[in-house]
Amino acid sequence: MIGILDYGMGNLRSVQKALEHIGFAAVISGERRILDGCDKLILPGVGSFAAGMKEMERSGLAAYIKERAADTKILGICLGMQFLLERSFEDGETQGLGFIRGSAVRFSEGKIPQIGWNAVTDLKTPLFAGIAEGTRFYFVHSYRADSPDEYAAAKTEYYVTYPSAVWSGNVYGVQFHPEKSGEAGLKLLANFCNM
Repeated sequence: MIGILDYGMGNLRSVQKALEHIGFAAVISGERRILDGCDKLILPGVGSFAAGMKEMERSGLAAYIKERAADTKILGICLGMQFLLERSFEDGETQGLGFIRGSAVRFSEGKIPQIGWNAVTDLKTPLFAGIAEGTRFYFVHSYRADSPDEYAAAKTEYYVTYPSAVWSGNVYGVQFHPEKSGEAGLKLLANFCNM
């Protein structure tokens, strides 16, 4: 069972439907008693970093994620990936979960937000097993990870080259939306579920 963390924000149902499409049972919940029975956890997200972190702190999910990361694989998607960082500068400075060194910073060039398909390169970790260099995934974001190379599981260029996937220990994150990225996105989700 895959647990999709519900803190009141995010594209929860579309992630659940993608997982079910590739044969994995998934439950949407913010309750510890339900999430405790899940083998892996997915942290989706759409919206404001500050508002999302506030809800996760209020509900106890922030502490729960930190606790589970010791022995459970966790995947952050889009804003969920940014939550894995130390901080974000969206709407002022807000502390993140701190798994990945670095910050979420706003793009300073180009049309913002970045919306559409973009190539993902320098692929590392089993998350990208069977996925070719330069495969295109679907992005929608105004903020990006500014993080050391040692945490980069993949990179993307949009006026600057930035980590579009990160990882540390049991924690992985992707800035793009695998649930909206066709076969490649489904392959990535399957790779995560099969880890």
